[in-house]
Amino acid sequence: MSSAFPAGENVRRPHVRRLADHDDLHALTALLHRAYAALAARGLNYTAVDQTVETTRRRIAQGCCLVAEVDGRVVGTLLYTRRITSCEAELFTRVASVHQFAVDPPWQGTGIGTALMDAAEVLAINDGELALALDTAEQAEHLIAAYARWGFEPAGHVQWPGKVYRSVLMLKRLASA
Repeated sequence: MSSAFPAGENVRRPHVRRLADHDDLHALTALLHRAYAALAARGLNYTAVDQTVETTRRRIAQGCCLVAEVDGRVVGTLLYTRRITSCEAELFTRVASVHQFAVDPPWQGTGIGTALMDAAEVLAINDGELALALDTAEQAEHLIAAYARWGFEPAGHVQWPGKVYRSVLMLKRLASA
């Protein structure tokens, strides 16, 4: 796997863990901004494009924030939530979901995203969930294709308030624990 990592780096397999109190939310927010910059350049106003550190803090308080690190450096993140009690996307009130999924651009395509998604699936299965949901902009065809490769299928649409795009809701049925 190490040959897939950025050239010149002395790396090992990513370590996925829960966000810790000592983790720097400024650095995590900056990672989100970098990871979502290409989507912002396409005119897609995802929350993570320019969210504040306080928004990062508020969002991670809604669930379990996972981070992936390589050689002590955080290179990816994902927010796992159980059922969201009040949400425009009714699907998110019925199943676990992932949000704020990001891999630092130099590390994209190296297995970091897969490691994070695998960890979220383990959390969901351990929580007794039967499915995992997510959403992304309809225009983000590359993300929709990646999620489909991971077993997610289209399950509907939602228009989030303030967003200039409609989101595709995607669902993955999970194997029982």
